[in-house]
Amino acid sequence: MTRAPFGTWTSPITTDLITGETVNLKELAFTGNHVSWLEQRPSDAGRTVLVRDGHDLTPAGLSVRSRVHEYGGGSYTFPYFANDKDQQIYRDAVPVTNTPGLRFADIVVDGDRLIAVCEDHRAGKEPTNSLVTITAGKIEPLFSGNDFYSSPCIHAGHLAYLTWNHPNLPWDETELWLDGQKIAGGASIFQPQFAPDGTLHFVSDQNNWWNIYRYRDSQIEPVLEMEAELGVPQCVFGLSTYAFLADGRIACAVNQRGTWRLALFDGTLRFFELPYTDIAQVRAAGQHVVFLGASPEHPPAVIRLDANTGHTEILRRSTSVALDPRYIAPAIPLEHAFYYPPTNPDFTGLPGELPPLIVSAHGGPTSATRSGFDLTRQFWTSRGFAVVDVNYGGSTGYGRAYRERLNGQWGIVDVDDCCAVARQLVEQKLADPNRLVIRGGSAGGFTTLAALTFRQVFKTGASYYGISDLEWSNDTHKFESRYNYRLIAPWPAAKQIYHDRSPLRHADKLNSPVIFFQGLDDKIVLPNQSQLMVEALKKKGVPVEYYEFPGEGHGFRQAATIQQTLEAELAFYRKVL
Repeated sequence: MTRAPFGTWTSPITTDLITGETVNLKELAFTGNHVSWLEQRPSDAGRTVLVRDGHDLTPAGLSVRSRVHEYGGGSYTFPYFANDKDQQIYRDAVPVTNTPGLRFADIVVDGDRLIAVCEDHRAGKEPTNSLVTITAGKIEPLFSGNDFYSSPCIHAGHLAYLTWNHPNLPWDETELWLDGQKIAGGASIFQPQFAPDGTLHFVSDQNNWWNIYRYRDSQIEPVLEMEAELGVPQCVFGLSTYAFLADGRIACAVNQRGTWRLALFDGTLRFFELPYTDIAQVRAAGQHVVFLGASPEHPPAVIRLDANTGHTEILRRSTSVALDPRYIAPAIPLEHAFYYPPTNPDFTGLPGELPPLIVSAHGGPTSATRSGFDLTRQFWTSRGFAVVDVNYGGSTGYGRAYRERLNGQWGIVDVDDCCAVARQLVEQKLADPNRLVIRGGSAGGFTTLAALTFRQVFKTGASYYGISDLEWSNDTHKFESRYNYRLIAPWPAAKQIYHDRSPLRHADKLNSPVIFFQGLDDKIVLPNQSQLMVEALKKKGVPVEYYEFPGEGHGFRQAATIQQTLEAELAFYRKVL
């Protein structure tokens, strides 16, 4: 074992390894006994392919991706899918719709027609959203008048769906509708789904936790209540945390303090003994369950489980990398965070030296970090950096009350929590107080910039398409255009608060080196958010680097981009620390 300064170690986890042999798995589905999923492939220019039973189904030149709400999701129901380039619905290589300016998501097959969420951008102003039917290519409105629609599901001619209106986001308050009649509201309702006997179920946080309820005999009844989360924020379409087996038993993902486990509920909740701490996309058919499973040691994979025997089968791994487990940093749970120590069997730090610490602020901000395997995280820890992923106040997984800690306090609570975790690790002699780093993307980029501007804790940071001016919401897309009303205060009455918390407006206070990464096609956080901040820092002589990427949007998808950003970020830290 070689002694070398933390942060300078060499590692087998290269950027080529991260992008060349890895895909992003999402949107699982059962069609009969067939399992399908999407694979986003950085090595194929970020193209997303529909895969069924291990076979590619998307013709060359097409990519499966919805852009409704800009974030998309709910991109297909076999054999139909939304094509990225023109946002029309296709079956195989043949377009089913042909109306430029319309986007589709959450497609449901109902006999000879499709039901889908439709987002209409043709008017040139804020788009309108509705539920529509599509029959032989003809698009007709089904339900409209609300600002947003999602999650249509149908059983024996009965149609359930969700709606919500400005300034709510779906984790604030949604309404559940059945056959055109509102049957529930006043809470965040998620994933309506019919049981095999036709009873409508759904997830609601009406008791602080996202738990399962049902609508029966015109009454709402609890099905599974516990101090745990069985739902997630509906940032994208097509999410699923529970599913019905043929006999009515419920397979569900249960989140307790940031750790997810798979369970079976038949009146009694029983957890499967599985090596996974991160469970997503739960679907079921017959007696089988499919889900995405991961842990700090296990890369995400599509897994099929026999609910009767507990037997599991891996259908697809997200990476073919066979990494020596000695290079994998364990996830050490903290209060609302996961800590990953520097881990490399070939190196140790210098005598008496403490490692640099990277504090990672997740995006959202109504989201959460998960402890599943992440080669990018191991890229840092295997080079001698400690990493801590923080679920700051406002994160999901800890109940509605914790999520609402951020209301009116964005730029304060999140920043304070990230600073507090860094200080805690310094006090525990797990981090060098002079080499503290903060990094994040989107909302996490804002937290990064706010921490560097308004606190004196971190020495440097990285902003990935981060928000620098909170008046950004005046330029962003419809879905998040009123997000700040709850996170900060209503606009424009509270314009001074927006000014006071915007790093761009106080760039004179930011004296730490920063590196910025920005996609030029970003429609959520526009490129000027990074560009203006870079110009302000250059004027005052703060060391700054800026990288922009044509063809990239909100979240980088191409292998070359991912490689360049990681390599530039590493070189930047080594230079400024």
